Amino acid sequence: MAKAQVLIRAYIIILYLINNLVSITLAKLTPWNNTTTSHSQTLPLELSTKLSLDTTSIKTASSDFGKLTHDHTPTAVFHPSTVSDIARLIKSSYTASSPFKIAARGRGHSVGGQAMAKDGVVVEMSSLDDVDGGRIRVCGSESLGFYCDVGGEKLWIDVLRKSLEHGLAPVSWTDYLYLSVGGTLSNAGISGQSFLHGPQISNVLEIDVITGKGDFMTCSKSINSDLFYGVLGGLGQFGIITRARIVLQKAPTRAKWVRMIYEDFATFTKDQEHLISLNHGPNYVEGYLIMKKSPANNWRSSFFSIHDESRVNSLASECGMVYSLEVVKYYDEFSRQTIDEELDEMFTGLSFKTGFIFKKDVTYMDFLNRVRTEELKLQSKGLWDVHHPWLNLFIPKSRILNFNQRVFVDIIKKENKSAGPFLVYPMTRKKWDSRMSAVISEEEGDVFYTVGLLHAAKNVEDCKIIEDQNKKILELCDEIGTEIKQYVPRYYETKEEWKKHFGAKWSVFEEKKAKYDPKMILSPGQNIFNFNY
Repeated sequence: MAKAQVLIRAYIIILYLINNLVSITLAKLTPWNNTTTSHSQTLPLELSTKLSLDTTSIKTASSDFGKLTHDHTPTAVFHPSTVSDIARLIKSSYTASSPFKIAARGRGHSVGGQAMAKDGVVVEMSSLDDVDGGRIRVCGSESLGFYCDVGGEKLWIDVLRKSLEHGLAPVSWTDYLYLSVGGTLSNAGISGQSFLHGPQISNVLEIDVITGKGDFMTCSKSINSDLFYGVLGGLGQFGIITRARIVLQKAPTRAKWVRMIYEDFATFTKDQEHLISLNHGPNYVEGYLIMKKSPANNWRSSFFSIHDESRVNSLASECGMVYSLEVVKYYDEFSRQTIDEELDEMFTGLSFKTGFIFKKDVTYMDFLNRVRTEELKLQSKGLWDVHHPWLNLFIPKSRILNFNQRVFVDIIKKENKSAGPFLVYPMTRKKWDSRMSAVISEEEGDVFYTVGLLHAAKNVEDCKIIEDQNKKILELCDEIGTEIKQYVPRYYETKEEWKKHFGAKWSVFEEKKAKYDPKMILSPGQNIFNFNY
């Protein structure tokens, strides 16, 4: 039995004894490390009661949204009541001669097992106690403006609801709100607002982190700044986020939601780039492909009426593929009288297909929470529990037209293996802080593109077909010299591939790992420093 397994087995022994009301001193229990070391460590008694070894807990911690990884089974699941519980667990591993791996699990929405810890301990972050709702607090100061202090385990939907009670809201979102704050900040957190406000990591004032040494540290741009920049977008490698201070602004109340259809990709991207360049322009810009197998309405939203969807799908069948440009402009009672005029001015000069512009007027909440609405519909029909072999990429602007032809047309459309949805929309480099760990396109120029191939597969066989296609796309990009970056990366298998991914940031990333998690305890599922762990 591996040393780490021996170590965790000691937990099981302690838990068994406690459950059977056996009184025993920890000093007499099996040590975590071998008997040749000069000091023996044991898990504190009060922490051992927070370990779950039951089949249900283990099974949950061994799966995620992607349903692609099946062999990363933890030995135990830890249910902390307080942040200090997490710190003590990590410290116990760090001070042992045979440290065990630890992964924080928010809502398990990872795609490739990133929140798993094979033969280690998964920390179920949602177990943290929230006395009187204190894990989400809306505050404000003259120097900082309005902000929200949020527990890393909290969902963005909860942040939205709480802040709206004060007429406020964060400015940057993901398209799906039932994700944990710590989880998205460990990646970047992107959607159609990112061109305007940057990713979610660009809208954080301060974070509390528990490092791989078990140290609790508060970080900001001026306090422990190297850890602050490292953790944001750092894929969980340097610490577990237990609190984040999120920027808030006055919240709008409603949204004008518009979609326009294009037959030509170059015109489609030109109009996207025009819209994101406008002063006082849209609040949200995204785009996606519509083909025979990927209809106008999908699980991201049922935007089109039955009649309109039929028209769009008919056009897609006729053309082989069309592109939908999605634009949103927020407003409130003060701008209600001028919002339509603003839209007309904003859309002047756009080259969408005549007669193919569609508009809806919805509440701010309904727009932001649109994916959840569709998810519940699919769950009620038993259609949501599928594999999700997603591929998310950042593409240089100079290569996006070529990517459309070589990937969207020659592979996605021609092979017709998935219904998607397939997203493509621009972002602005100036809204990203290069000091943070998150990696984007290295090409010069302010605009780059994100592509999201959000596949779903009903079974293992279909999943393998799509996974093979994903790898084919990555290999093609390498062959033709398109320097893509994976967002939420999961296809790297060697250190050299990770070095290429991080590029100039790799040496700093590696140095921070050695400084804050020298025993490589945290987030082994990312496979950055723990190959074949």
